[in-house]
Amino acid sequence: MQKLKLYGTPLSGHVHRVELLLRMLELSYEFIEAPAEVRQSESFRRLNPVGQIPVLVDGELALADSNAILVYLVKGYAANSHWLPEDPVAAAQVQAWLSKAAGEVRYGPASGRLIAQFGVPENDQTAQAISARFLPQMEQHLSDRQFLATEQATIGDLACYSYVAVAPEGGISLAPYPAIQAWMARITALPGFFAMPALPYPTER
Repeated sequence: MQKLKLYGTPLSGHVHRVELLLRMLELSYEFIEAPAEVRQSESFRRLNPVGQIPVLVDGELALADSNAILVYLVKGYAANSHWLPEDPVAAAQVQAWLSKAAGEVRYGPASGRLIAQFGVPENDQTAQAISARFLPQMEQHLSDRQFLATEQATIGDLACYSYVAVAPEGGISLAPYPAIQAWMARITALPGFFAMPALPYPTER
């Protein structure tokens, strides 16, 4: 089998969620650094015309969008596993959390981190407001369950974990959310887990 290739940067939560699954599925892959200058290159744009990471290359296939990559890896390499159940209700619940990862998590905690740590011109007031609405909902959801979608970890957990875990780097404290902290501890205990590199300036408020 040809080795998978993952283009990304270590500080990207979108890349981190894909790497988590690759490691947890024990799949061999090559990590290829793709900072901004690489993503602007013609060769990278052939892989992903919009120039975003991550990109997974599997033989002739080049696939972008982190959540799409998670689904592909499970369907292609871990079918009928707990990561994406076949049961229609459970699968729908996983999809709901993938959508939250692309919505509330991206425009809440992830946006706050992009603004605080990388100077990305997004709206910090909006990021803080979305986080202030979403995190209490997530806390309540996790108050009587171990994982987000089912009784075992799924790609919905991985998709949400990476940016929620580093919310303090965007000025969003996780101290008020013990259930979220307990959920994060369960993710870190999974075989194959590794943490995203820490940035030097958490700015909890």
